[in-house]
Amino acid sequence: MAEATEVSTEERIKDAARMIFTKKGFLATTIRDIAMEADINVASINYYFRSKEKLFAFIMEETIQALFNKVEPVLNDENTSLFEKIEICVGYYIDQVLENPDFPFFMVNEVMAGSTKLPIISNIKLLVNSHFAKQLRALQTDGKINFHPMNLVWNISGMIMFPFLTRPQLLQSGNFNSDEFYQQMQERKKLIPIWMKQIMNI
Repeated sequence: MAEATEVSTEERIKDAARMIFTKKGFLATTIRDIAMEADINVASINYYFRSKEKLFAFIMEETIQALFNKVEPVLNDENTSLFEKIEICVGYYIDQVLENPDFPFFMVNEVMAGSTKLPIISNIKLLVNSHFAKQLRALQTDGKINFHPMNLVWNISGMIMFPFLTRPQLLQSGNFNSDEFYQQMQERKKLIPIWMKQIMNI
């Protein structure tokens, strides 16, 4: 019974943290904000996660793993085209980052810090050995592209991540509000696969 209560408390903390981080951003969020949202005391958060930074890292790592869990069956589906895979995965990726807008900053900070423990590193074999990767390599073999297929993966990632990296400045400057930014990202779900299709000559 005690174990069930502990799991419940931990999940309440994570759910509250996700909500507050998304609403206020990592820097503006305090442990007290999370404690109030979860209706628990600050000491409980420190007991489970030690600090705001460790709680944030835990949530971001869960976010990466959740994304890979959704993307893996798509990447290995032998019955879908390259374009269809990109279309589905871009949608998943953008939805995940919209729910966790600090995710790109976490990724950049971890990469700059030289971290090798991220789920994205441990799951890299998934991408390299996927049916999606075979389809990309086939483009090069067939002469449709004359560059390394990894450039296509970097292009997709950059097209998704960069708008989120500029989001705080865009919102602060008044050029976009949150709803307008959201609509722009919904538009990019359709545009990115089209742009990639043109690059890949398919």
